[in-house]
Amino acid sequence: MTSQNKLTFKQLYDYFIIAVTGKQTEFTSGSIRKAIFMLSIPMILEMMMESIFAIVDIAYVSQVSVNAVATIGLTESVITLVYAVAIGLSMAATAVVARRVGANDIKGARESAIQAILLGIVVALIVGVFGFIYAKEILALMGAEQDLINEGYGYTQLLLGGNITILLLFLINAIFRGAGDASIAMWTLVLSNGLNIILDPIFIFGWGPVPEYGVMGAAIATNIGRGTAVMFQLGILFFGWSRIKIGVQDVVLRLSVMMNLIKVSLGGIAQFLIGTSSWVFLMRMMSEFGSEVLAGYTIAIRVMLFTLMPSWGMSNAAATLVGQNLGAKQPERAETSVWKTGKYNAYFMTLVSIIYLLFAHDIIGWFNDNPVVIENGGLCLQIIAAGYIFYAYGMVVTQAFNGAGDTLTPTKINLIAFWLFQLPFAYLAAITFKLGAMGVFLAITSAEVMLAVISIIWFRKGNWKRVQV
Repeated sequence: MTSQNKLTFKQLYDYFIIAVTGKQTEFTSGSIRKAIFMLSIPMILEMMMESIFAIVDIAYVSQVSVNAVATIGLTESVITLVYAVAIGLSMAATAVVARRVGANDIKGARESAIQAILLGIVVALIVGVFGFIYAKEILALMGAEQDLINEGYGYTQLLLGGNITILLLFLINAIFRGAGDASIAMWTLVLSNGLNIILDPIFIFGWGPVPEYGVMGAAIATNIGRGTAVMFQLGILFFGWSRIKIGVQDVVLRLSVMMNLIKVSLGGIAQFLIGTSSWVFLMRMMSEFGSEVLAGYTIAIRVMLFTLMPSWGMSNAAATLVGQNLGAKQPERAETSVWKTGKYNAYFMTLVSIIYLLFAHDIIGWFNDNPVVIENGGLCLQIIAAGYIFYAYGMVVTQAFNGAGDTLTPTKINLIAFWLFQLPFAYLAAITFKLGAMGVFLAITSAEVMLAVISIIWFRKGNWKRVQV
């Protein structure tokens, strides 16, 4: 790097302030490295806030009981199916909004945003009613023992019943990111998870006049925190503090726009349903090894989210850059953005993997002192961290496909990596060859490595550049 290209600390600080205050929303010209920085910083901070909450949440719940931790693991493995729909719709919203913004079609971006929100509300209401009524049956289906169901079904009931807060939070933030307003998405998560962290101990342990709700208190805090953030998001959209401003007159059904969103989102929903349903089966398999092993696995996954979420933030930056630059008819700039983002993500994930490989058991021990929990959680962290550099490129390239609106390609890749490879591998290793939980951990890492390799090969073919949304 020449001296002219080096950034001083003052320039980095100035860029950081611009990034978190959202003063730049157009990324189709100028330095690609600067564009990655401007988008990645608020997206990384946004995702780190989400992962900090995940860590704090599990730390509080770990003080309740092993069953409480296992309840969260089982419930979240089911609610990832809701996340699949939320993220699928979000990918469509980001791709379409970014493409419209890149083409300077703000009216089209606004219409797409409204239809995405309406779709999200309908889906959330259906899931909410079903989840609230059948919470006990869902936990039983996941292999939970009766004492766990009795203690934890209230958490499952409230989290699934209030899934509209999860879905809209994902969806509206995706609209902001597509428009280049990544800083607004970040501040929304700061509000949501900040409230969660404050309210968690109040409702879990019963501070002051608030009764002690145990693990159900975590669901109460989550719904209040996310619900408040959704109201904040809607206020921003309707009062025009972002690049996209919505008026009451815009809230009408536009079938052609909605059908286009559904078409784009179907691939995304299928893509994440494949991944998350695989996750559900893995969690069900883990439940065969007992609550302590399951608790160690759950804690390890929460710890991993602390680093995967920032990495996901960089990947989201790649999606926005691809969408906006394709909208501006600059496919080569879009491709260059992806490779540069992947490189920076790989640097970050390599550092994290070294930390996990060296200190995995110590980290799990911060959350629970049960030797079985520590042993299995630490082993999970070490095995999965061994593949982190592949995760880095796999996540960025996958999001690049999605940002282009090519959601079908990652769906095919997920089908191969997760259903055709990961699940059979996990069953054979864990059950048939009696490796137990280690077999599941090895299957997770191997599948992610495969996914990254296939994604890169397909991305180089360049078909994503010709997708129309």
